[in-house]
Amino acid sequence: MSATRGKRVRCFVRTRPTPYFAKELIKFHDDKKTVTARIPKDDRRGVVNNQQLEWQFKMDGILHNSSQDQVFDEVASDMVTSTLDGYNGTLMCYGQTGAGKTFSITGATEGFYQRGIIPRAIAQTFREVDERVEQAITVRISYLEIYNEGMFDLLSTLPETAADSSPMAIVEDENGVSVKGLSLHVAHNEEEALNLLFEGETNRAIAMHSLNKNSSRSHCIFTIHVESRSRTQSKAAYTVSKLNFVDLAGSERLKKTGSSGNVQREAMYINKSLTFLEQAIIALADKNREHVPYRQSKLTHALKDSIGGNCNTILIANIWGEASQIEETISTLRFASRMMCISNEPSINTRYDPVLMVKQLEHEIRHLKQELAMHDTLSNRAKVSYDPLSESQLVELQRQVHLYLKDDLDEIEIVNIRQVKEVFAMFKGAVKNMEGAMEAKLREKYTLLEKGEGVGVGLQEGVGVDGKGGQVGELDGQGFGVGVAPPSSKMANAPIIAAKKQKAKKSKDRASPTQPKGVASPTPSTRETPQEELTPGKLTTGETLSANVTPATPHAPAPRPTTPPPRTEAFEEFKKEKGSEIYRILSENKEILVNKKTLCKKLAQSVNDTKQEIDKTRLIIERKRNERLEQGEFVDEEGETIIDEDEYELLMKLKDLKAGYRRDYDELRAVKQEVQYCQRLVEQCRQRLIQEFDAWYSESFLATDDPIASTMEGIGIRAGTVIRSRAPLEDEQEKFERLQQDLLDPDAAPFYNAKVRTEWRQTTNAAQRQPASFRKP
Repeated sequence: MSATRGKRVRCFVRTRPTPYFAKELIKFHDDKKTVTARIPKDDRRGVVNNQQLEWQFKMDGILHNSSQDQVFDEVASDMVTSTLDGYNGTLMCYGQTGAGKTFSITGATEGFYQRGIIPRAIAQTFREVDERVEQAITVRISYLEIYNEGMFDLLSTLPETAADSSPMAIVEDENGVSVKGLSLHVAHNEEEALNLLFEGETNRAIAMHSLNKNSSRSHCIFTIHVESRSRTQSKAAYTVSKLNFVDLAGSERLKKTGSSGNVQREAMYINKSLTFLEQAIIALADKNREHVPYRQSKLTHALKDSIGGNCNTILIANIWGEASQIEETISTLRFASRMMCISNEPSINTRYDPVLMVKQLEHEIRHLKQELAMHDTLSNRAKVSYDPLSESQLVELQRQVHLYLKDDLDEIEIVNIRQVKEVFAMFKGAVKNMEGAMEAKLREKYTLLEKGEGVGVGLQEGVGVDGKGGQVGELDGQGFGVGVAPPSSKMANAPIIAAKKQKAKKSKDRASPTQPKGVASPTPSTRETPQEELTPGKLTTGETLSANVTPATPHAPAPRPTTPPPRTEAFEEFKKEKGSEIYRILSENKEILVNKKTLCKKLAQSVNDTKQEIDKTRLIIERKRNERLEQGEFVDEEGETIIDEDEYELLMKLKDLKAGYRRDYDELRAVKQEVQYCQRLVEQCRQRLIQEFDAWYSESFLATDDPIASTMEGIGIRAGTVIRSRAPLEDEQEKFERLQQDLLDPDAAPFYNAKVRTEWRQTTNAAQRQPASFRKP
């Protein structure tokens, strides 16, 4: 099947076999492409009326009383071959409900010879894959269902995709339209592909009404994805194509089907999506229309490549040739005639393997280097080399860069582009070394809070020194690099903490009941506390263990209060007890940060003052020089200008001011780096304090006492997960395989194998899977 640019959609008409075929209303011409449909005259409209009674449609073929083999050979056989050649293809079945769309595209799974287009296409695909030995072809399968404008993966019940519940969405990129979140399953042979087909068919939503006892209530798209690579040629290019089989839900009239309730709601969604599909087709057929409403529904958006895209598209219009269904038949034929006005642009979908592309580019680079060497030789530039620089060349270049940075070398000789890149890399390394030296200098004063340690941030010099000479950060003899902080370093009366305590106290007073007048409130030391609320060695802040309370046994777990305390109060308690060391280090580093910022501000003011003094001195020197020029300069015997003592003092003062400015500026820059470094330390300490508090709060007040839940959480199972056991695999499949070798047609073996496997899986997982009719609202 040759794909050409601007190829229109092909349409075929297939009739549903019926003994009551309306020959007087539907007539097929001898060319087997033209059909005439007529509606009986409505006498109720009178003698004179403008009612159209006859329509004539010309299609690409008429499949009247045709078998499944004839339909596949006429419609889909060439499309399967073109898909393996790299072209995208789409085959759609459209028509009223009960007209035989699902039978045409899927067939009857009960019989091998009644199978539809999809099983036959799968068989032909793998048959041609086996014949194309020079190509490595990978086949993948996906099955999408659009039900009530919601997308569902019909293969999500398989074990490898059951855990993946990511939402699906239609996305567009340079490769076309795809469904994000739709699972793809590799099929190594025909039996595995049929198994996926039957698995998806069992998950489809169906219902029963007056026209069809197994009516499809959703649109389904079964896609065969083909990736083909050459085995004989090491080319980076390979082809990726897809073949879509679209089983559209049937349009229906509610007055004929008599649907109600959920079936009526489904019919409304089906008719609405088919209306949007027809609107998109009308817009594509009109050359004056600039906008095509693809995004009106999920169906039209998913079929954007198939209608007006780069697909070979074929439509099978299924009609029900009885007199009672003549109106729906004409509507279906009119839809098919509009579909034939659409032109697609099929093309081979070529992709490029990056690994092979790199190899080809390396080969091309070698050839280009050879051509450059020949060109340089003919131009007397034989010393130029385009290979990577050697170790000796890099050392010499590094020496030149250092001399250039020290102002001992005016310029670096440039030979080629590779040398320029190496020079820039060396300049970048020099800058990083300067930054690294500054970082190392700062690390001599500070220590980062490492992961997994309770504490580890503190100043090692200048701050936190106790009276005995010990410093924060020194080892305390137990391998714990924190040391002991002096009492003076604790923030006893911090204004923020005092304000929080005052606010918490007021909240507690408002929450406590009013005491009777003249009755004293119980003090913490005399208040009675229930026995189960106290544990040995752990008392609430401000309370002591009463003498008439018996301590709990050491082995009894400490019960938690029924209501956890507020996080603000618990955080204040945590900073005093469990997180006191981290909080102390945080406070110290905040104090260091404040001091450094103050110093930075002073240095900045000093630099600004010095700059103003330099400018003022320069103006004075310039004025004196102008006066000397007006009066006449004095020169000595050697011709040098003689200046007076005042001007000399001003010049020396300017020199000292510049030296002081440079010194203060360098110090200011170093202090700014220390401020940034200390800010990172403070933020790190703050985050670590919050993390430790969250862990402590959850462990102390929010942990569960359920031993089973704790055990499940300990092994990585989430609470509330239902654990099911799998039934053991039986040997019925092996018995069936031995019997079919003697009794069945070899071509039919994959079909029956997949059918039996699907039925077995349905029986095994019946208790674990919800029925399709209750799976969706």
